[in-house]
Amino acid sequence: MPTSDRRPIRRLLLAGLLLCAAIALAEGETFLPETPVLGYRVLASYPHDPSAFTQGLIYADGQLYEGTGNYGRSVLRRVDLETGRVEQETRLESRLFGEGITHWGDRLIQLTWREHLAILYDRDSLERMETFRYAGEGWGLTHDGRHWIMSDGTQVLRFIDPESHQVVRRLGVTDQGRPVRDLNELEYIDGEVWANIWKRDLIARIDPETGEVASYLDLSGLAPEGLSRDAVLNGIAYDARGERLFVTGKYWPRLFWIQVVPR
Repeated sequence: MPTSDRRPIRRLLLAGLLLCAAIALAEGETFLPETPVLGYRVLASYPHDPSAFTQGLIYADGQLYEGTGNYGRSVLRRVDLETGRVEQETRLESRLFGEGITHWGDRLIQLTWREHLAILYDRDSLERMETFRYAGEGWGLTHDGRHWIMSDGTQVLRFIDPESHQVVRRLGVTDQGRPVRDLNELEYIDGEVWANIWKRDLIARIDPETGEVASYLDLSGLAPEGLSRDAVLNGIAYDARGERLFVTGKYWPRLFWIQVVPR
């Protein structure tokens, strides 16, 4: 076939690719082909409470802490990593839906979903110490050593002053200029903000200065089989001393220690 005769076919193929891209974007496709995507290797797995609607997960000074959600079932707990046994927990009032958690000195901070309330606890006793209010929804929470960093399900991260509890900076997260929405549970790791993307098997690794996604960690295939649709990936904890990365999900029966590898 002459080269000139192939042009209509090429135009049709290009139109088809553009249509597929447009459909993917409309349906919430999270990353673009040019963005680096990394894989994982499971190093170990541990028992995890399959009734836990995991909203926040942290590892601090040799202790694993977890915050869970759902009205009437939200808790903040300290958990033994090896056995999954709950060592101590504090239940939230039934009107509160627990969300992300982080640690700050001798305190733990837990967000709530739509109640605009953050709760500060004593880290040793899990005793409730004080609260503060914020606007909008609360989803994920971490810190960079200077500010608390909060997500609310949009593409915007809020940086909060730990003393005044006021928002001092807002950062829009983008992938090559396109907003990355549904940012959920957060963890600050080696100068990056890592964020679960709600209902996706992806963790975005975000530059906290520019908001640009540096790469994604694709955890497809990690979730145990036979789980409900609500059992989505959600929970990132980093052991800075041991350089261990832990992940889990809502209603998952296992918590995984993983290593990031090229895909």
